Amino acid sequence: MAKTQAIQKEKSLSISRRGWSALLLSVAAVGAIVSWPSSRVADSSNATDPSSVDAIGRFLPTNPNSETTTFEAPEGMVWIPGGEFSMGAQDQPAMDVVGMQATGDSRPIHRVYVDAFWMDKTDVTNQEFARFVRATKYITVAERKPKKEDFPGAPTENLVPGAVVFSAPDHPVPLNNHFQWWSYVPGANWKHPTGPRSNLNGREHYPVVNVGYEDAEAYAKWAMKRLPTEAEWEFAARGGLSGKPFVWGDEFRPSGQWMANTFQGRFPILDTGDDGHVGVTPVGIYPPNGYGLYDMGGNVWQWVSDWYRPDYYRQLVSAGSVAHNPRGPASSFDPDEPGQPKRVMRGGSFLCTDQYCSRYMVGTRGKGEVSTGTNHLGFRCVTDAIWR
Repeated sequence: MAKTQAIQKEKSLSISRRGWSALLLSVAAVGAIVSWPSSRVADSSNATDPSSVDAIGRFLPTNPNSETTTFEAPEGMVWIPGGEFSMGAQDQPAMDVVGMQATGDSRPIHRVYVDAFWMDKTDVTNQEFARFVRATKYITVAERKPKKEDFPGAPTENLVPGAVVFSAPDHPVPLNNHFQWWSYVPGANWKHPTGPRSNLNGREHYPVVNVGYEDAEAYAKWAMKRLPTEAEWEFAARGGLSGKPFVWGDEFRPSGQWMANTFQGRFPILDTGDDGHVGVTPVGIYPPNGYGLYDMGGNVWQWVSDWYRPDYYRQLVSAGSVAHNPRGPASSFDPDEPGQPKRVMRGGSFLCTDQYCSRYMVGTRGKGEVSTGTNHLGFRCVTDAIWR
């Protein structure tokens, strides 16, 4: 037993050295495949002066583009009109420090303009990802044996393929140690979401998980799509609303209805499943947002293409103008782990709760080390608008 514990301890340390623990840290709290859309000029009659006091630090109305496309929607995608909107998150005084007050990297609120685009209605599913793998023989990061040089000091027997999986403890634990509920599981990958004994039988329409950023990029390229920018993702998630805490509006459960797959009960010990589900659910079973998009809050996190920096919004504000089609900073920096490259993640997951992580609230941000796959992280794709 002591030897097993020692091996597991060294494995955790070696994972941390490479940066796989970065994603574990982000639970408290994605470059482009095809050519980037050219900037379209927002209607000046609707635009807001971004340097004004009103435009910075508070939400103003969303001004969607009035242009439409006459092309038929690509299969499984919906039209996102683009336009100018207020991006970021507000403080929610009623929540404690694990809630919105812990999301300083989501402020200041600032004005952004994005072009129109098409977006997948749902996260990419296991069935869709399986088609990609069959066509390309692609091997995901979680299926590859870790390299010795990436894990200095780790025993050779620990260098086995796997992914990071949520494992609920059987007793109360302090919430300042994520290793109490996350484990590196050998044999876990997209085909085996929680370990080698799990499989995809009956889970064809569940979102694919345990995918690293390069896995998501590879799928998007094969599908002739790309990953959304963070700004595109948030514009789409808001569904035309401005400043609402949730993608569906003001209340977490309007008229008592569950609107997203989140965690109920005492985190991380027991998800009571009051919303009818424990763990990941199939895509599209909760109501869509105003643009017809499903699961933009809860269920699984979604990779976006931007590098992560906590000060990026302040950089945009300091430029003194509406940010047009922002693509994120040129490089990554996370003061918690300065040497680990990270991309932004959005939307929260089935593990989000106001006890610990409230990132199902629109405007909040997550961060993930690029080679990390976990069983609460997936992605969806976009394509650029086509005009006639």
